[in-house]
Amino acid sequence: MDQQSTGIVVTGASGRMGQMLVREVMATDGCHLVGAVERTGSDWVGQDVGVAMGGAPAGVIVTDDPVEAIARAQAVIDFTAPAATVAFAELAAQARAVHVIGTTGLSADDLRKLSAAARHAPIVRAGNMSLGVNLLAGLTRRVAAALGEDWDIEIVEAHHRMKVDAPSGTALMLGEAAAEGRGATLDALRTPAREGDTGARAPGSIGFAAIRGGDIVGEHDVIFAGAGERVILRHVATDRAIFARGAVRAALWGQDKGPGEYDMADVLGL
Repeated sequence: MDQQSTGIVVTGASGRMGQMLVREVMATDGCHLVGAVERTGSDWVGQDVGVAMGGAPAGVIVTDDPVEAIARAQAVIDFTAPAATVAFAELAAQARAVHVIGTTGLSADDLRKLSAAARHAPIVRAGNMSLGVNLLAGLTRRVAAALGEDWDIEIVEAHHRMKVDAPSGTALMLGEAAAEGRGATLDALRTPAREGDTGARAPGSIGFAAIRGGDIVGEHDVIFAGAGERVILRHVATDRAIFARGAVRAALWGQDKGPGEYDMADVLGL
């Protein structure tokens, strides 16, 4: 093994995203898989992760002990659930490992705990790890800054039927970019999902709509609606591998970075 190779732990290894991350780590130069973590009681625990995925042995046994796995890692890639992510952040901070977080649905309290962990090690967190979406966020910020409040902003997202949180982390990231373009916070401008007699739209607000169905990987539209015209910025994901590639890239990028909170715009130099 190359002494300079980055050892990476993948959490939630049995999940659809977890398996994709395991494959991407093993296929990427400059890094190697040192751990695969699953919840206690998972059928995968105790199995070689490669065999559990239906392939050749990978030489890494799936464990339900994240403490032992993360202690040996230089990076942790984590697309799990908020409570698990907060716990992994504490362990990654203790190990001084880069923690790459793709988990969505994090609460304000969760984010405060992540900020505390980031005082000890780098955290790279993004609602979406793809290059295209991060370019879209930059464009959204610029268009929102260029157009006045008489242009209404609506963000429409679509995902597969199994996604549990709404709006998506990506939609919220785009909303934050739009709010920044208008010199405000998303909390100040966000309009919750509409139903019933909602009254007229509040000027300057940012609305969200979520679609769930089938096996949609991810689609996001940022709609700027003015009088007599609309500008629509759109990103369509057709392969989840784009998220895995971005996450592994973030794990490698963070190796020479000091403690702190980063996002994919930092990783991509945007």
